[in-house]
Amino acid sequence: MIKVRRATIDDAMTIAEFNQAMALETEDKTLDPVTIKTGVTRMVEDDELGFYLVACSDEEIAGCLGITTEWSDWRNGLWWWIQSVYVSTGYRNQGVFSSLYSAVRSMAADESSVCGIRLYAEKDNGRAIRTYIRLGMIETEYRILEEEFGDGAKP
Repeated sequence: MIKVRRATIDDAMTIAEFNQAMALETEDKTLDPVTIKTGVTRMVEDDELGFYLVACSDEEIAGCLGITTEWSDWRNGLWWWIQSVYVSTGYRNQGVFSSLYSAVRSMAADESSVCGIRLYAEKDNGRAIRTYIRLGMIETEYRILEEEFGDGAKP
């Protein structure tokens, strides 16, 4: 049975390792272990940055996701953005992400300030996209564009 709970500081290393595995698997990117551990720890400790949920089978963490927020003046509410989704390979196809998503939907529905849930998926990750659609999400017409500031080099 999968149980979902809010992550604690004791989960930070596992979440960081999951994030590293997800980046390598989906984008062939290697994340700096110190940076990702520090980033995960900051979010676990600072509710203003967001929060993580972990899905556990017995006492083992089987998967996780992060939630950050975006203000929508159009809706006078917050979008909850699902990020850093990862299910450990040994637990895939066992309802781990479905359990996590169900918990997010329930939590968001209980918050009057939340206007919806969003996530972005790597464009070629068809399996994940099919899962999100099966759970009730829709694919939008938006594209994500970004300008990344790395190594402290800002314009």
